[in-house]
Amino acid sequence: MNTESGRMDWLMFALVTGLSLFGVIMVYSASAMISLRETQNETQMLYFLKQLVFTVIGLGVMFAASRFDYRRLNNMYVVVGGLVLTVILLLAVFGFPAINGARRWIRFAGFSFQPSELAKITVPIFLAWFFAMNSHRIGDVMKTMVPAVAVTGLIGALIVIEPDLGTTAVIMAVFVLVYFAAGARWLHVGSIVGLGLSFLAIMLFIAPWRIARLIAFMDPCAESQKQGTGYQICQSLMGIGSGGVFGEGFALGQQKLFYLPYPYSDFIFATVGEELGLIGTGMVVIAFGLLLWRGSVAALYAPDRFGMLLGFGIITGIITQALFNISVVISILPAKGIPLPFISYGGTSVVMTLLAVGVLLNIASQRDEDKQIYADDMGRTPVRRTRRRTVSKKVSAR
Repeated sequence: MNTESGRMDWLMFALVTGLSLFGVIMVYSASAMISLRETQNETQMLYFLKQLVFTVIGLGVMFAASRFDYRRLNNMYVVVGGLVLTVILLLAVFGFPAINGARRWIRFAGFSFQPSELAKITVPIFLAWFFAMNSHRIGDVMKTMVPAVAVTGLIGALIVIEPDLGTTAVIMAVFVLVYFAAGARWLHVGSIVGLGLSFLAIMLFIAPWRIARLIAFMDPCAESQKQGTGYQICQSLMGIGSGGVFGEGFALGQQKLFYLPYPYSDFIFATVGEELGLIGTGMVVIAFGLLLWRGSVAALYAPDRFGMLLGFGIITGIITQALFNISVVISILPAKGIPLPFISYGGTSVVMTLLAVGVLLNIASQRDEDKQIYADDMGRTPVRRTRRRTVSKKVSAR
């Protein structure tokens, strides 16, 4: 196997950097008036400056991670240590006061940390390590599927009782995709999907507020809903609708003026739609689509099984989260608190997501040269390319 190292995927790097800096700008636009109100007219840059600092830190972390050999993560002590740390931090959140009815943050000395964001990295690392180690018995239910489900289920259970069903759904999607990429049987994958959907349905119907969100989702702007549970979604749809094709103009949106709750975090995509229109939202969706392509290429042409599974796990988590967030904002899915990667306000989310991309960039830089030939051929088989090269060498020798 002929591998190359040190070749940065600059397109992926540019996409992520562009999305992150775009997020800083949109956070400023969406939070300026809220910042003035919270600081008693002292500054309109409270959220902007925080987001800028964390984005710069995150970009530095991403670049550093892109230079760190991802294969060092393929170690039992690293994997188990990461899982133990994640579980401890997820338990620690219950020792802190609830915010808006949820215990998702650890707060200390003016800073906050959200352990569920760490889980979005440690779980893919665990799954990649475990399935790569057990590649010879991936179809063994008791020795492979059950242990993987148990560990992932523990992490998901701790997150769902915070409560945070959205992040749990993202982790479940990562599990299904990585398990499938590892070579699992369709029957086993289907069983996991059915189990996951059943779990989500149970979690949905045992919580009264989730039932209320589901009812509001059916028609958020109905008279019985638009001033209650459906208020946020209705305001989001009004903002996106008023933006039209070209938008109202940067910083000229109205919904962020205390109509739409949290326009700078979970619903920042609505602010993008109102101010930059269909063109702005379309460019964001295209950027995530290109990121999916580059992330998938990095995973497909990774030099080892661990890198392939880890790459798929990372890119699946990022794109699934983006899909969930956008779907909620445009009312394709019921409301759930989940940020838009790189763009929504939140220090932990930005830094951890950029860290994950840094690992993905390193996987891309270690790609298998022979597999890259296949990518460059845009669909030709590796065998045909190899034969052509062999014939060329023979002719040269003659």
